Amino acid sequence: MSTAELRAVVLAYSGGLDTSAAIPWLKEAHPGCRVIAFAGDVGQGAAELEGVEARARAAGADECVVVDLKERLLTAFAYPTLLAGPRYEGVYLLGTAIARPLLAQEQVRVAREFGADAVAHGCTGKGNDQVRFESAFAALAPDLRVVAPWRLWPFRSRSDLLAYLESRGAPMAATATKTYSRDANLLHVSHEGGPLEDPSSAAPEEIWLRTVDPRQAPDEPETLELRFAEGVLRAVEGREAPPVELFQQLDARAAAHGVGRVDMVESRLVGMKSRGCYEAPAMTVLDEALWALRRLVFDRDLLHEQERLALR
Repeated sequence: MSTAELRAVVLAYSGGLDTSAAIPWLKEAHPGCRVIAFAGDVGQGAAELEGVEARARAAGADECVVVDLKERLLTAFAYPTLLAGPRYEGVYLLGTAIARPLLAQEQVRVAREFGADAVAHGCTGKGNDQVRFESAFAALAPDLRVVAPWRLWPFRSRSDLLAYLESRGAPMAATATKTYSRDANLLHVSHEGGPLEDPSSAAPEEIWLRTVDPRQAPDEPETLELRFAEGVLRAVEGREAPPVELFQQLDARAAAHGVGRVDMVESRLVGMKSRGCYEAPAMTVLDEALWALRRLVFDRDLLHEQERLALR
């Protein structure tokens, strides 16, 4: 790590174990540095955000900034992505990937507001998120230093992090082992790790949090009329509502029918393979509806070009 002094660093803070441990570690690695915890509300749920500021301050953060980003996630990131028509490796609708540039964008804004000279994240060195965050930082604020604790600190396990926080007077009510790694936002929920590491085993029903087991879903289909304007959902069954509310209504109705489950083995940017299970009810319905519209109104060449570009 560079020994250059840092005045202030804005940490992408989830409230979880890794980023809570990053707060005192950053202060010790850079004496005198102020640590501002930034938490973006992208629809991960009230339980995830409850007490997030208190946890950040208990870990030693000088400030904690929580910003509601749900509408921006939907209107400025999700809908433009859906218009591009991408399904990563044929199935994944990029629910996690869509949110990361928004979080990085807002993190940079907070860094400018506080006069910080660095940003930090809690991504591991094996996943795609480190690339997503750092690519955004490089594009938006190449002058800011990027600190990635997982590539620098000596800790190797959750037990190490728990012991470290306890030694710093900021114990966390977390377990040394975690069966699944999950990421939730307005668009989807992802599940990785644990029994899912064995590709020969079916995903246990217990992992699914947002969707009903299709075997327990209604036997009769539900037909919905969706109205779009410029690629954005404007009404469901003729009823308009604010963007987030409308999306959540569609999400709940699709989830009740078990719509939007994906179980796949995907290629990570760093060359590894990873199994992920995803739940994206509304995103699945919207993607299917938009492709149906394209097939209705695009001529053959335009439709085929859209399909080609969607893979890029």
